[in-house]
Formats: sequence, C-alpha cells, structure tokens
Amino acid sequence: MSYLHHSYPFEDDFYDEIDDPEFDGVIEDIAVDEYEMLTKVTDTSAAQARKGKDIQGIPWEMLNINRDSYRITRLEQYRNFENILVSGETVDKDCSKVEKSGKYYDFFYNTRMVKPTILHFQMQLRNLVWATSKHDVYLVSNYSIMHWSSLSGNLSEIINFAGHVAPTERCPGNLLEGFSQTQISTLAVKDNFLVAGGFQGELTCKRLDKKGVSFCTRTTHDDNAISNAVEIYESLSGATHFIASNNDSGVREYDIEKFQLLNYLQFPWPVNHTSISPDRKIMTVVGDNLDGLLVDPQNGKTIATLVGHKDYSFASAWHPNGHTFATGNQDKTCRVWDARNVSSPIAVLKNNLGASRSIRFSSDGQFMVVAEPADFVHVYNTKANYEISEEIDFFGEISGVCLSPDDECMYVGIWDRTYASLLQYNRRHSYHYLDSYF
Repeated sequence: MSYLHHSYPFEDDFYDEIDDPEFDGVIEDIAVDEYEMLTKVTDTSAAQARKGKDIQGIPWEMLNINRDSYRITRLEQYRNFENILVSGETVDKDCSKVEKSGKYYDFFYNTRMVKPTILHFQMQLRNLVWATSKHDVYLVSNYSIMHWSSLSGNLSEIINFAGHVAPTERCPGNLLEGFSQTQISTLAVKDNFLVAGGFQGELTCKRLDKKGVSFCTRTTHDDNAISNAVEIYESLSGATHFIASNNDSGVREYDIEKFQLLNYLQFPWPVNHTSISPDRKIMTVVGDNLDGLLVDPQNGKTIATLVGHKDYSFASAWHPNGHTFATGNQDKTCRVWDARNVSSPIAVLKNNLGASRSIRFSSDGQFMVVAEPADFVHVYNTKANYEISEEIDFFGEISGVCLSPDDECMYVGIWDRTYASLLQYNRRHSYHYLDSYF
C-alpha cells in the first residue's frame, strides 16, 4: 500500500459541518443546550429503530438536512482514494447487474460504548473488527484492542499498546524487549488466538485464555514495513498458522502455537492482502499491482494471474467450496472468480462510494459480505449468482466488518468523531417476534 499521511482526500462530512460556525442554519439557529442534545448520541435497539429512531442516533429532525438529501450529497461528494486516477470510472461497462432487494440480516443493536478507530494516515486498511462468537467481538480503539460482549454489554481492554508491551513466554525468535507505542494497522482473531500487526512491521500474538502477550516479533527493519493484513487458519496438520502480508513485499507464514516462522515468500510489489484456500493448496496474493496472483503457498510459484482490476487491491477471501474466491479493489469493484478458470471473473460487483476494503464469506457459503471504506456494506446471495444483494447503509468510515463463526451475527465498526459505534445485525429468521423482548 502507498503511504497516505495527511494527503488522504477525506472530505468534510456533515458531522464536521455541525461544528463549523459557517454551516448554514444549524449552529446559528440552536441554543447551547440544543447543540449538546444534538451531539449526545445514545444506543439504539431494534425496537427503537422500528419506531423510527435512526440506527446511529442521528437527530435528523433537528438538522436542516434530511437523511435522503444527505445521502445524495455523500454519493456526489465522497472522494475514493485511488492510486490509478479515475480507475473507479473505467469499469462501469464490465459490472454485473445486481438487484438490491435481499433481506438477509436485520438491524439488532448499535452500541455507542464501543469506539472503533483507524489510523488516519493509512486509511486503506480496514480489517480491525473480528468476532469469535455471536457475542464476542474484538476491535481496535486508538492504541488498545478491546473486547465487547454483546451478551453482557461489557467492554474490556485486552491489550494497551500506548505504553510498553512485552511477551511473557520464552521461545526462539521472541523479541523479549517487546514494543512501545505500537500503532496497530491490522488485526486477526480466531478461536483462542489474537494477532495484531503494526505500522513498523510489528507482530504481537496473544492467547485469549492467558494473561499478557505471548509473542512479539518485528518482521522486517525495512523502512516500508507496514503489516497490511493477517489471516489465521488451521493447517492441514491441524496446527494453527497465520500468514502476514507486509508492505516490504513479503508474505510470512507462522506456526502460532510454537511462534515459529515457517515460510517466507517475496513478491515484486507490496502485498496488501493474502488468503488461503480451504484445501490450503492455493493462496491469493493482491497488492500494489493491477493484477493479482494465485500462488502455491509452499514455494510462491505463480499458478495463475488475475487480470481485470484497474487499481490496487486490498482484500481477498475464499468461498468454503474451495474454488470460488473474491478480490476487492480501489477501482470500486469486488470481482468473484473461479480458480479453475480465471480467464474472466464470475461477477464484477460495483460499489457506491469507494474501494472494496474488506470481504467475508459466510461459513455456510450462502453470503458474501463486502465493505466499502464508508457508509455501505453489501451482502450478496451467492446462490443467486451474486445477482441479488442486501445493501446496508449508514454514515461513517468503516473500520472493519465481520461475521460470527455461526453466521448469526454481523458486526460493523464505524469510525467517526461524533457517531463512532459498533453496529450489530442478526441473520434473518422467521421468528422476528423475539426482537420485541430486547
């Protein structure tokens, strides 16, 4: 990924306009106590949403712009980050027709206690929210990794990287002196393990059932060392491994239980994301290159080249059937492929605002979730050939999206100065009457 620093074209959104004294009609027309009420946001339940409350608690009735009008403004003014100019405008003719009539996940709760964040100078990385069950969510909030229990409503700190973090276990390769003030760029949590990647190549591993941090290492001393993505998976032997994609153009495979580096692969460009197939025989590799790759994860040899995207890619994921996979790109598309024939994609799915920053397939394979950088999450029906989707919309930058292992819950982290929160959606079933009890 390219360094963004302060050049990211992030437009002033309507929440900034609330704080702008020149904003026509809002601040001038309300008293101080009304302004405090305007920015005092509370949680929202499914029952409250059904009665008309905005899911994010935005008091549209007090503003001089309604939700529909502001949506039009956002669609017109949001500027997608591109490495290749106007890449998002060149793919329209290739895009699949999608009917946005699906109803797969229902809004359940929005908690304001949780404050997801992303690093302002590397806003291309959005894998900062993970669920280990339908009630347990891990996310990045400033320098901390937090745990949210939707069952108890309790928020707790798991690791605080603002100070000094050092490992408690001794093993070869463990950086016993640890790290100080680590800026978290990416996160992965699965089963009993948590892996956090840092802006300077740091990798920190933690066993969730033990106190402290188990393992720390710095993957590289390269100046361009951002840990772009981490994926935890079970190897063919049954051991838990993870792969780390780095801006130094390297991909590293670790045994997470032994904290041992198993493999290192080098590519000709910075690697933004990798994902491994269910049979562990193929790995997708995407990064600062128009074309993606399918490679042998053992030796890095190219199996196939993925041609079609118009910009750099930052997301990939495999369908549990083992041959379907998807790639997400800054050209505002998600492309779905069949590994048995990658001459052309199965589907080219166009976003509304910007890049496909995060992709998740449900464990049963029925849905594919695609997150844009802001405002929109799309849930595609894979059994309908990706021609039907549910479009979930809100306002704010997306820090991450995840499905619980049983696919029952979907969580979306929203990063915003005023309306930061964690959205929970529950898989739609026939027994909606249960919502009335919450």
